[in-house]
Amino acid sequence: MWCAGSGANAATIVAKVDLSDQKMRVYINGIPRHSWPVSTARRGYRTPVGTFRPGRMHVRYFSKKYHNSPMPYSVFFLGGYAIHGTTAIKNLGRPASHGCIRLHPDNAARLFSLITENGKQNTKIIVTR
Repeated sequence: MWCAGSGANAATIVAKVDLSDQKMRVYINGIPRHSWPVSTARRGYRTPVGTFRPGRMHVRYFSKKYHNSPMPYSVFFLGGYAIHGTTAIKNLGRPASHGCIRLHPDNAARLFSLITENGKQNTKIIVTR
């Protein structure tokens, strides 16, 4: 039986989020392929630091905690923390969230697709200060 991301052709995906410069850099098989502005936790909130694997993923998701806010292309990585698209595009590049990692919806869709195609087991999410 064949599963997405389980074949010999699956790539290794690393999404590195740097809280200090509010950027996500995506590496495919160790080669830098994307650099995108993000918004992480604003003052009074936190974005967890560490190395994580993707958990549940949803193309369409709405926050149960924050006023049913849209979270397209959500990739949860620790409890309720996720990488997801945002409609608050003007805030990208500076802290603005309750702790999630926000991306432009096009970039969130691209990351979601990379993880889906290559498998959660072949993906790491690294968040640093």
